[in-house]
Amino acid sequence: MKKIKIGVIGVSGHLQSRILLPMTKSDKVEVVALASRDIEKAKGVAKTWGIQKAYGDYNELLEDPDIDAVYIPLPNHLHLEWIKKAVKANKHVLCEKPLTLNSIETKEVMDLAKNNNVKIMEAFMYRFHPKWKMVNELMKVNGIGEVQSIHTVFTYSNNDPKNIRNIKDYGGGALMDIGCYAISSARYILGNEPSRVLGLSSYSESTETDVLSSGIMDFGKSRALFTVSTSLFPAQEVKVYGTGGTLEVIIPFNDNYDMKGQVKIVTGLGERIVEFEPVNQYGEMLNAFADSINGDTPVPVSLKDSYMNMQIMDQLIKSSENNLWEPIEE
Repeated sequence: MKKIKIGVIGVSGHLQSRILLPMTKSDKVEVVALASRDIEKAKGVAKTWGIQKAYGDYNELLEDPDIDAVYIPLPNHLHLEWIKKAVKANKHVLCEKPLTLNSIETKEVMDLAKNNNVKIMEAFMYRFHPKWKMVNELMKVNGIGEVQSIHTVFTYSNNDPKNIRNIKDYGGGALMDIGCYAISSARYILGNEPSRVLGLSSYSESTETDVLSSGIMDFGKSRALFTVSTSLFPAQEVKVYGTGGTLEVIIPFNDNYDMKGQVKIVTGLGERIVEFEPVNQYGEMLNAFADSINGDTPVPVSLKDSYMNMQIMDQLIKSSENNLWEPIEE
C-alpha cells in the first residue's frame, strides 16, 4: 500500500515532543509539510526533521495537491474551523482531542464526514497500545469477573495563565484536556455508555478554567469515578474492580515509547504483571489511520464514539453547575 502523505497544521510543542518521531519513522505515513503562522518556526522544525515543505499559512498547506491528509494539533477552539477547511480541501483529518468544544460541534463534524468522502478521526492514541487491547480482551472473557467500579486519576501541575490549557476561550481546563481520557477509557473498558453522570468542578479565579474536576458515570451495574486536575502532583491511574479480581493499567495514557507497557491483574489465582514490548502508541495510531484510508474502512475511533465522549463532558459541566444528575442519550 502507498504511504499516506500528511501535512501538519500547527507546529505545537506536543507535535515536536511526541508526534514527529513516529510520524517520520512510519512505514505507512510520510509527513511532507508543516504549516505555522510563524514561517521561520515551520522552516526550523522542518529542517530538523527532514520535512520537504514549510508554509507560513495554514490555507497554503491545504492547497497543496500532494497532501492526502492533515494532522491538527491546534488549540481546542480552532479544531472545528480547520477540520471544516480541511474537508473542503478534500483532505482526510486526524485531529487532537478533544475533537471539538462541545457535542453540537462534534455532530457538525459527523455530518461533514457523512456528506464528504473523507476520513475524520480523533487522536485518542492510548487505545492503540497493546496493553489496552489486552484490557479489552480481558473484559470479553470476563477476566476479573463482572466489573463493578472503575477509578481513574489523571493530574499534572500547570499554573501558567498564558498556557493554552489555562485559557477559557481556547477550550482550556482539566476536564477538556485530560478528563476526556478518563471518560473515554471507562467507556472503552465497559463497552457501553453511561445512562447518567454527576460532575463537580473547582475553578481558578484568575483563569476561570476548571483546575479540579471529578465525575461519576452510571453504567447501571457498574460505575466509573474519576478525578482530573491541572494543579496537582502528576499522576496517572486506572484501576478496575470486578467480582473476581482487579486490573490496573500502569501509566495508562502517556506511556513511554521506550519502556515496556504493563497491566497488573489480581485474581484468586494470585497476582501477575503482563508486560508488552516497547511500542510508540502514536505511531500505532498513525498506522491504523493510514490503513483506514488505504483500505477505505471505518476509522478505529469512530465519530459516534467522539460524539458520545463530548456529550458526556457537556453533561458533566452542566451537572457541576446545577448539582444534579444529567442524562446521557445514545
